[in-house]
Amino acid sequence: MTSPAPSKHIPRDILRTPDRILAAIGMRLVSVMLFAIMNVVIKLAEQHGAALGEILFFRQLGASVLVGSIVLAGPGWRSVATQKIGAHISRAVLGLVAMAFTFTTIVTLPLAEATTLGFTMPIFATILGALILHEPTGWHRWIAVVTGFVGVLIIAQPGTGHFPLWGAVTGLLGALGTAGVSILLRQITRTESAMTVVFWFSTLSLLPLGLIYVFVARSHSADVWLLLAGVGLIGGIAQLAMTSALGWGPVSVVVPMDYSSLLWATLFGWLIFGTLPAAALWIGAPVIVASGLYILWRERVRHVKRALEEVQ
Repeated sequence: MTSPAPSKHIPRDILRTPDRILAAIGMRLVSVMLFAIMNVVIKLAEQHGAALGEILFFRQLGASVLVGSIVLAGPGWRSVATQKIGAHISRAVLGLVAMAFTFTTIVTLPLAEATTLGFTMPIFATILGALILHEPTGWHRWIAVVTGFVGVLIIAQPGTGHFPLWGAVTGLLGALGTAGVSILLRQITRTESAMTVVFWFSTLSLLPLGLIYVFVARSHSADVWLLLAGVGLIGGIAQLAMTSALGWGPVSVVVPMDYSSLLWATLFGWLIFGTLPAAALWIGAPVIVASGLYILWRERVRHVKRALEEVQ
C-alpha cells in the first residue's frame, strides 16, 4: 500500500536528500569564495583607475555573456522566456542600485568591514517582510533585528572616525537593497527558474549601464582591462553557483555559509592590501552573525511548522 505523496503539501526543501544538501552547501561555499575573489578584483580595478560605472558595466556584461552562452548551448532561448517582464525590470533596477552601493562600500572600506556590513541583509529582509508582505514577525526576530544593529554600531563606532561614515552608510544601503531584491525574488521564483532570473537581471542591467559607460569609459592598460574582464567572468560564475545552491538545498542550511566570506575577506585583505580588521570588528561581527543566524533559524521553524499544519 502506497502512502499519499507528501510533496504536494510539504515544501520540496524538506524532502531534499542529504547528498543533495551537501552538494548545495559545497556549491554555496564555492560561490562565497568566488564573490570574495571578485571583491578583491573590484578593489584592485578601482585602485588602478577604473571608474565605478565601468566596473558595474563589466560585471553585468560578463554575467550576461556567460549565462547567454549557457542558454544558447543548452536549453535554448525559449527556456528563459518570461511573462513577468515587469517584475524582472523591477528586480533589475533594485538589484543595480544595491550593487552600486555594495561596490562603493568595497572600494571605500577594508574588505572585512565591507563584508560584515553585508551580513545585515537578513535583518533588513525581516523588516521589509513585516512592512511590505505583512509577514508575521514575533518578538524573537525583532530582538534579533535590534541586536544586529547594535553589532553595526560596535563596528562603525560613529563619531570616532574609525572609518569613513559614507562607507558604513553605503554598506547598509547595499544590504537594504539586497534584502529588497530577496523580497522580489520570493514572488518571481514561484514561476521562474534561477537561470531565467539571472539571465534577465544581467541582460536588462546592460541597458542603463551601457548609457553610463559611454560617459565614464576611460583608456586603461592591459592589466586593468583584464581586471575588468575578471570582475564579469568571476561574478557571473559566482552568481550561477549561488543560485544553483538555492535550488539544491533549503535556504536555512545554504545561506549561513555566506558568513564564511568574512574569513576570505580577512585573508585577502591581509595578503593583498596589507590590512587587518580592527578589534571592534571581532566584537561586532559575531553579534551581527548571531542575529542573522537566529533570524534564519526562526524562519526555518515557522516554515516547517506551517508545512506540517498543511499536511494535517
